[in-house]
Amino acid sequence: MHMAKTAYTNNATPIRSDIDIEYDAIAQITRQIKHAMAENNYGKLVEALHQNRQLWTLFLGAVADEDNLLPTDIRANIFYLAQFTNIHTSNVLKGTATPDALLEVNMSVMRGLKQGKTA
Repeated sequence: MHMAKTAYTNNATPIRSDIDIEYDAIAQITRQIKHAMAENNYGKLVEALHQNRQLWTLFLGAVADEDNLLPTDIRANIFYLAQFTNIHTSNVLKGTATPDALLEVNMSVMRGLKQGKTA
C-alpha cells in the first residue's frame, strides 16, 4: 500500500546538470589542493595536482572536439587555461612555482559556471 501511495511522489534526488557536475569536480579538487597546502603535505599535494591536471586534460579534449557547442572564444579560453594548468603544474612539482595560480584558475572557472547557471 505504501508503494502505491508514494510511486508518483517527488524523488528526493535532484537531477544534476553538466554544469553542476563540472562545478563539483573542480570544487572538490580545489579543496584537496587547499587542504594539502594547509597541512604542508607534499604527497597529498602531488595527488591533488595530478587530479587537477587530469580534469583539465578532460576539458581540453572536450573543447577540442569539433562537435562542442560552446562559443569559439570560450573554447579557446578553456584550451589556453588547460595548457597553462599543465605547464604550471609541472613548475609546482619542480618547486619553481606555488599552486596559488592553479587555485585562482579553478575558482574563476567555478565563478563562471555558477554565473552561467543563473543566467
